[in-house]
Parts: sequence; structure tokens; C-alpha cells
Amino acid sequence: MTTPTGKTALIIGASRGLGYALAGEYLKRGWQVTATVRGAKRTGLHDLAESSGGRLVVESVDITVPEQVAALHERLARTAFDLLFVNAGTTNDPTETVADVSTDTFVRLMVTNALSPMRVVETLQDLVVPDGTMAVMSSGQGSVANNDKGGFEIYRPSKSALNQLMRSFAARHADDPRTLLLMAPGWVRTDLGGPDARLTVDQSIPGVVDTVEAQAGRGGLQFLDYQGQTVRW
Repeated sequence: MTTPTGKTALIIGASRGLGYALAGEYLKRGWQVTATVRGAKRTGLHDLAESSGGRLVVESVDITVPEQVAALHERLARTAFDLLFVNAGTTNDPTETVADVSTDTFVRLMVTNALSPMRVVETLQDLVVPDGTMAVMSSGQGSVANNDKGGFEIYRPSKSALNQLMRSFAARHADDPRTLLLMAPGWVRTDLGGPDARLTVDQSIPGVVDTVEAQAGRGGLQFLDYQGQTVRW
């Protein structure tokens, strides 16, 4: 039986994949979790909530709609969280290049993967306690320095943009003691990662959570992978 820790997490984007696994992992570790889905459709997260003994609360938000993010803030305004973890991502055909990708697809990736997660951080940051952590799910493919093979030509810059926006946020809040993290979970077999990915969710997510917990209280911004190693910008 899990012993409650008294710690609280707000996980954005947890209906499936990495976000769902994050919610489950924090529950295993005794946290009280609030996690979000998009829309009104029932998901596995709702089933997990029913078996959580009241330690998982499900909220609904589409992070690409600022009004919905503001409404979520209003609903949670009296709740303090030790951790805000924003998990959001979409992709496109990895063979598409800037020569043939549609403008609509390019905009969709940038809005979902970069702009919207940071709008969530901006809007919900005051819900995080002074010594808390704000983490955003990035990707090793967002590393400019490590891009020596190409491919995923539209997905990569969307995650690079996310990293740059988080770095700007950190610069604007240089006196804020809270820990800021960009997390690279590895190439994971999810709907987004695909069936050929190297890692299973169970190999990635416990390491992601270990890394986040190890950085708690340290302050500053880091770009880390699921093994706690620094990723080159």
C-alpha cells in the first residue's frame, strides 16, 4: 500500500502515453495528483482516478485554447502544487521537410509543441510553491548541437523553440528560486514515438520522475534526459 507523501503534482496532458504514465508513477510514489485530459471523452486516466482512493483528480483543458487554460487556473486557484509538469506534443510525417510541409502543419506543431506549453507555464506558475518545480516535456530532438543526422525536420524546431522559450522565461525570472526543467524522455514507444522506438514507457518514465525529484529545490533551468544527464542545447 502506497504511503501518501503530502506532495502534490499538476500534470498537464495525461490522457495517454507519457503523461498518463507520469500520473501513474507519481501515484505509485504517494503523491496527490491533478492531471488533465483534452475534451469530455472518457480515458484511461478516468479509470486510474477511480482506483486511486481519491488521490487523482481529473481536469479537462485544451492547452491550445488560452481561455481554457485561464479557466483551469481559476478552478485550481486555491490549490498549491509542488510540481507543475507540462506534457504536450504532436508530430507530422518525419520525412517532410520545409520544402514540402504545409503551412498549416508547421503552425500546428509550433502552437502545440512550443507556444501552448509555455502559455501554460506563464498562466499556472503562481500555483507552484516557492520551492517547487516546473517541468516541461521536451525532446532530445530539440537539441541543435546534437542534430547531425537530420530527419524530423519540422518536429525538431518545434522542440527547439520550446527550449528557447523556456530559457527566455528563466531569464525573465532569474530571481525565482523554483527549479525549471526541460525533460528529454528518450525515444519511447507511444502513439507519438511509434512502434520502432528504443524505449518502453516503463523504461523512460521512472527515470524522468527520478530526475525531476533529484533536482527539486536546486533552482535554475536545466535540459536533462531521463537518466539525469545534461542534453546539449
